Amino acid sequence: MPTTRIIAPAFDFSAIGDELGLSVDFPSYALAEAEAALAAVTAAQDVPPTDPVWATVPWADRDDATGLALVSLDQAGAREIDQAFQVERTSAGFLLHVAVSDVAALVTPGGSLDTEARRRGQSVPLPGGSVPLHPAVLTERAASLLPDLLRPAVLWRIELDDDAQVVDSSVRRAVVRSVGSFSYDEVQRSVDGSAELHPSLAALPELGRLRQSAARDRGVIALRQPEQEVRELPGEHRWQLSVRRRSDVDDWKAELALLVGACAAAMMLEVGTGILRVVPEPAATTVARLRARARALGVTWPLEAPVGEVLANLDQAAPTTLVLERAAGALLAGATYAAFDGEPPAATTHYGLGVPYANVTAPLRRVVDRYATEVCLAASQGQPVPEWVREVLLSLPAVMDSSDAVVRQVDDSCVDLTTATVLASRVGESFPAVAVRSADEEEHGEVFIEQPPRLAACTGLLDPGTHVTAVLTTADPATRSVVFAQAEPV
Repeated sequence: MPTTRIIAPAFDFSAIGDELGLSVDFPSYALAEAEAALAAVTAAQDVPPTDPVWATVPWADRDDATGLALVSLDQAGAREIDQAFQVERTSAGFLLHVAVSDVAALVTPGGSLDTEARRRGQSVPLPGGSVPLHPAVLTERAASLLPDLLRPAVLWRIELDDDAQVVDSSVRRAVVRSVGSFSYDEVQRSVDGSAELHPSLAALPELGRLRQSAARDRGVIALRQPEQEVRELPGEHRWQLSVRRRSDVDDWKAELALLVGACAAAMMLEVGTGILRVVPEPAATTVARLRARARALGVTWPLEAPVGEVLANLDQAAPTTLVLERAAGALLAGATYAAFDGEPPAATTHYGLGVPYANVTAPLRRVVDRYATEVCLAASQGQPVPEWVREVLLSLPAVMDSSDAVVRQVDDSCVDLTTATVLASRVGESFPAVAVRSADEEEHGEVFIEQPPRLAACTGLLDPGTHVTAVLTTADPATRSVVFAQAEPV
C-alpha cells in the first residue's frame, strides 16, 4: 500500500507546465481531425460488412479478432488504454495475444494531429491532468481499447514454449473488442488470496514468473524503486504525495510489454529499418563503484555474480535495498533512441534488458510507438515500409530524447513543489530517515524520508543504508527546494 501525506492546494501545478511551454490546447484543425475519427469509429460500432458504410470505417479491410477474449490491465479508472491482451496455456507452452491501439488508423500521416504529436513527442503527466500527446477525444475515446467497444488495433501473436521462450511472433491489423478491464490492485488481491482470475489472465502469473526467471538468467537490470507520485483526491481539491511500490502484477504486465518490444526489435533488425531504445553498457568503473557500495552496505556480492542477479535477490524491505537500487540507476545512464534505415546502428542492445528492444506498446502516449509499429507491420507482412514512416524515422530520436528530458523535469518539479509546500511550516523539525547517498564535493547527500515520502538532499556525514535523524533546514515552495541536515548524535 502507498504511504501518503495529504495537503491543501496552496499552489498551481500548471505553472510548471507554463515554464516549459507545455499546453493542453490543440490547434483547431487537430481537434477537428480527432473529432472526425471519433465520429467514424462511433458510427461503425454495429455496421455489418454488407452495409455501404463499412467501406468508410477504420477496420474495413482488416481481420476480425473480436472472438478473442482480450482484457486490459491498468490503473483503476484509466480511460487511456493502449493495450488489451489474452494469455493462454497450451500443450506446447503459451499463446499470447496483445492488441495495441492502432493510432495510425485514426491519424493522417502529415496531417494536423500527426504534426502536433511529433512536436510534443509524448504525453507529460501533471497532477490534476496531463499534457497529452493527442486530444482526449482520441486517447480516451476513439482510440482507447475500452471494454465492449469495437476498435481498430494492431494485434501481436506470440507463441512461447514451456520455458516461456519465443517460438514465433507476428503482427497484423485487426478489429478487436475488449471484454473487460481490471486494475493492478484488484488482480494482485486475487493472486494474493488465491482467488480465481479471469480466464484471459489465469496464465499470467506463470508466464510472468517464467519471463522474470529468464530475464534474471540474461542479467537484466530490474530496479524496483518505489515511485514518488502526486495525485489529486477525487472531489476534494486536495493532493496526496505517495510512494507506490510495484506489485508482482505490475511486473508481470511489464514483462508482456517487454516481450512485445523485443519481438518488434528483432523484426526491425531483420528488415534493416527501425528505431530501437538503446542503453549502452556502463563503464567498468561504474560497476566497480556499485560493487564497492554494496560491500559498504553489507550486501553479499559473489565475485562472479552479475549485477542483475544481485539486484534481483535484494530484500525489498531492507533500507539498504533503496540505497543500492538508487545507485544502480547509474548503470542505465545514456538511454536514447537509435533510428536506422539501411545499416543497423553500431549499438543495438538495451543493456538493462539484455536484448534489442523497441517501444511499440504505448502509441497513445508516445509518438515513436506509432512509427515503430508501422515498420513491424510491414516486416511481418513482407511489405515495404511506408514512405511516410521512412521520411520521419531518422528525426524521431531527437524528438523523443527532448521529450524524455521534459517529462523528467516536470516529474521532479511537481514532487519538489508538493514536498516544499507540505513541509513549509515544519522547518526545524526532526524526521526519521534512511541515508541513501553520502555528499561529495559537488552536491549534498541524500536521504529517504518516510513521512511525507521523499528522497531529499541532506547535509552531513551520511553513512548510506543506515537509519538517521534528519532535521529540516529548508522548505521553500517558491524555489521548490527542500534540504535536510543530519542531526548530531546525542
